Amino acid sequence: MERSGGSGRVPVSNAWLVLADGTAYPGRAAGIEGHADGEVVFNTSMTGYQEMLTDPSYAGQLLVLTYPLIGNYGIDERVEESARIQPAGLIVRQATGQPSHLRSHRTLREYLEARGVVAIDGVDTRAVTRRIRRHGVMLGTITTHETPEQALARVRDLPGYDDINWVASVTTQRVYDWSIPLGEGKYRVALLDGGVKRNIMRMLEKRGCSIRVFPADTPADEILALHPDGVCLSPGPGDPRLLDGMVREVGRLIGQVPVFGICLGHQVAARALGAGTFKLPFGHRGGNHPVKDLVSGRVTITAQNHGYAVDPDGLDSSAFVSHINLNDGTVEGIASKKDPLMTIQYHSEACPGPLDNDYIFDRFVELMATAKGGVR
Repeated sequence: MERSGGSGRVPVSNAWLVLADGTAYPGRAAGIEGHADGEVVFNTSMTGYQEMLTDPSYAGQLLVLTYPLIGNYGIDERVEESARIQPAGLIVRQATGQPSHLRSHRTLREYLEARGVVAIDGVDTRAVTRRIRRHGVMLGTITTHETPEQALARVRDLPGYDDINWVASVTTQRVYDWSIPLGEGKYRVALLDGGVKRNIMRMLEKRGCSIRVFPADTPADEILALHPDGVCLSPGPGDPRLLDGMVREVGRLIGQVPVFGICLGHQVAARALGAGTFKLPFGHRGGNHPVKDLVSGRVTITAQNHGYAVDPDGLDSSAFVSHINLNDGTVEGIASKKDPLMTIQYHSEACPGPLDNDYIFDRFVELMATAKGGVR
């Protein structure tokens, strides 16, 4: 087993991060005692740690934050993207105990402990990130009660991340309306919840939409019975290849009503139109990814959080790639030549930002207005 001491002085450890390849990193417990298992991924954003912690797309993962000082502006429940912390555990270089912000009311450690989350700080997150970039994402564990050797044996018995339908663990179990009662808004939006972030609904509400949220596996007939002006397919966690049922029902929605897919929703819609998907070596997770709109030629900086991408081979001839990632050329959006359909791989609703892409919601509203034969 390879033990990494990291760079700089690290006080006596009482916790370990152990990767499936046998690498172990010492650190300090920064949440509750115990262990947490998951796929180890990293995000390069400098801010937004609370939004990331409550993003359902991180279900089943151990989140490494590459920015070295986390918790510096404290905790404010008003910015949460869901009702609970979603990653299995958190890995940081330094979790500060002295936050400074007028809306903060507790430290990061207090927040993690109150929510029952295992976390570790004092870790050389640069070394962890370099390893994941070199070898790809892998399973791992944060543990406060085992030797690294014991933890490694347990990690190697875990099921693969790609073998679990994580959407089933985060989707709503009941239909509900968000804020504006259905019918009182200018547009009626049905949202399929594969792991929705609250800011998506806030952005739609801001544009006069009333939103009814449905479980991810809801049949198309039930959605269409609502007579929605549009359907939004939310982001979410896990491998889209495990979502055949959702893909089938979305295929029945396309062409019947305007459809807007975000992240996982983009991948599901692409699969419904014949495209494939594949796993990225270490994903796109951060707030500085350049994306080009191939229709307008416009380039924007985007926030991203995904481990899978669309393979356009097999895409129906009625659809086309509308956006690409300028770092690696992967597909960042598709659209239809004949149906009111638009999808994006990135997060136009990203909070705290960047804010370059909230115009995408205006485009969706325009699709709904055109389909209704009305004016925005």
